[in-house]
Amino acid sequence: MPPPSRNQRGLSESVQHAVVWPVLLLVTLGIIQAGVWLHARNVAERATSAAVDAARGSFGTAGEAEQLAADLARAGGLQDVSVQVSRDARSVRATLTAQAPLILDLGLGRLAETASAPLERVTPP
Repeated sequence: MPPPSRNQRGLSESVQHAVVWPVLLLVTLGIIQAGVWLHARNVAERATSAAVDAARGSFGTAGEAEQLAADLARAGGLQDVSVQVSRDARSVRATLTAQAPLILDLGLGRLAETASAPLERVTPP
């Protein structure tokens, strides 16, 4: 049996490339997508923590904390940011919801983070 001609061998390599390249591109896109999502989650987490830190001080207010968290989240790239800060006699609770700027949103783009802490109180020694 004669060896395959040069054209047949080139055709099999072309088919291999036609299958391998899309798979590699999808894997690369998935890695980038995961990195963007993790960054957005970390930004949301940090923004809620900053809101709680701002509101729990003696002179902190819920309005200032909400504005701080919203500014941090938008600066980090989040979209459709909504922040609610509630402050009672003993604790502060902040909830942030936002949309992560994903390339291909498969339902994972909506983020919700919550943080809480006790209020700072001054007590006599």
